[in-house]
Amino acid sequence: MVKVHILSGTDRPGSNALKVSRYATNMMAERANTELFSLEQFPLADVAGGVYGNAPQSVKDFNEKFMDADGFLFVIPEYNGGFPGILKVFVDYLPFPKALQRVPVSVIGEADGTFGALRPVEQFEQILTYRKAIIYPERMFIQNVNSTFDEKKGLKSEKLQKLFEKQLRCFPDFVEKLDYNLVNA
Repeated sequence: MVKVHILSGTDRPGSNALKVSRYATNMMAERANTELFSLEQFPLADVAGGVYGNAPQSVKDFNEKFMDADGFLFVIPEYNGGFPGILKVFVDYLPFPKALQRVPVSVIGEADGTFGALRPVEQFEQILTYRKAIIYPERMFIQNVNSTFDEKKGLKSEKLQKLFEKQLRCFPDFVEKLDYNLVNA
């Protein structure tokens, strides 16, 4: 069974991204070994002032634990038309290029607006492409998250819930097939 780490892409306490991440972790647990990471636990204070190229041990420990997976699922909220700054800081401190190079990545956007974090997901995918990640082609955009998503039941719309479940069900298969193909190439 593949190992998928799920990252709640914000440090905001009680965030919708964390709720969606918990749901995704539980749903995906039937098909993958999952672990939830939240940027609430990222040691941001230890990188204040920019210590690029000389990351403190606390950051290295967080990143090494996160990177010990076959694939990643990022849950990205929309803040002011973009993704949270802490998510960019987190990516900036991941080892370059090995952290994301040739690693399968899936993305879920969530927002209280009607576009479901489309803009931040596309911005983040530009970074993933630059870092040479292999982006899973199915994406989920949860719009009006406060009124359409329930942490225990998922999405209220049956049609959207089926798409959501499909992404969570199929991503581990994608990771497994990709890993097999890369190992046997």
